[in-house]
Amino acid sequence: MPDTLEADPARAAIGRLLFTDTRLSRGGDRACITCHDIRTSGASAIPRNLTADGTPVPRNTPTAFNAALSFRLGWAGDIPSLREQAELALTRPEFLGGSWPRILDTVRGDPVLAPMFQAAYGRAADRKTVIDAINSFERTLLTPDSRFDRWLRGDAHAITGAEQAGYDLFRRIGCASCHQGVNVGGNLFEKVGIFVTIPNKVAEVLRVPSLRNVAVTAPYFDDGGIATLPEAVRLMARAQLGRELTPAQIDGIVAFLGTLTGTYEGRPLTAPPAPGAASQDGKPQL
Repeated sequence: MPDTLEADPARAAIGRLLFTDTRLSRGGDRACITCHDIRTSGASAIPRNLTADGTPVPRNTPTAFNAALSFRLGWAGDIPSLREQAELALTRPEFLGGSWPRILDTVRGDPVLAPMFQAAYGRAADRKTVIDAINSFERTLLTPDSRFDRWLRGDAHAITGAEQAGYDLFRRIGCASCHQGVNVGGNLFEKVGIFVTIPNKVAEVLRVPSLRNVAVTAPYFDDGGIATLPEAVRLMARAQLGRELTPAQIDGIVAFLGTLTGTYEGRPLTAPPAPGAASQDGKPQL
């Protein structure tokens, strides 16, 4: 896991402000951080976030952390890049539902943002620079220095013997055939339900999700239908590998997956609070 991806600091600073700016949404009541809570896991604690009109979105919200390392975005992999993802997030009715005239009026009229755009881009904010600023910030949302990364770098004491045994099992039974690479996934498509279908789901081809930080991004699967990581591991082994794992084997793989939790701005990622709960600073979640 790289510590950084190339991102201009001044542009990323603008993107950080836009990521949390509710004024960009149609109702003025939500921002990117509403669903992608970068103060915790980069996702949310509910199976499916709600649209502006209160109906659930079609799929569970993936974490924003390390998204820049995935070859495509979205559960279906139908979003080619961060640029297209930002455009959709800003303007689609089910997400922020903003309009470009209003977004640009807001940014250009802001006494803090307007001069920042001028300094970073040499011109007033426009559609291209707003998207680029958000993408620049998203390229900083990396979570290096997990215990597994430290172990790969040679720290023999970074993971326990049980966790290493879980890693060995993860590779031996075939999990790593799909969950591999720098993002431990996120780089290919696969049919979900090769041997059997998962209950209440149809077999379909989806982008293999990254397993980085998976221990803090419950609930699981594209519908958010599985609440715990052990159950997700059990069902994946059955559906994808045709294996019925023992409780001890599930515990071993879950132990390994716990070593993939990285850090952001020097702090380990954590699971988001339950809906309606207060954040660690006592302020309500967006």
